[in-house]
Amino acid sequence: MVLPLLPIFLIGLFPMLLLSLLGPAGLVILGILVACAGLTDILDASGTFSEQIIVHGYARGSERAGQRTALHSEVRFASTMIACGGALAVAGIGGLFIS
Repeated sequence: MVLPLLPIFLIGLFPMLLLSLLGPAGLVILGILVACAGLTDILDASGTFSEQIIVHGYARGSERAGQRTALHSEVRFASTMIACGGALAVAGIGGLFIS
């Protein structure tokens, strides 16, 4: 039962060790990475939406509504990621000032 979980443990071991060694600075780095992933998701969603409009042209109302809904859904999730990344970075900076 433990053997199938070993690769997951070994993959997750290095980032956790790195975070524990870096302390609050690691939290800042993690926050920046999460925020960058959110920004990348927003850019990717906007690119996909633009590609759908350019390639398929002017779509029917229901298709456009579906595309807009997908875009807004991805942007909302990515905005949450950006906010969480910012919170991690602020917590890390606070930790640096406290320590």
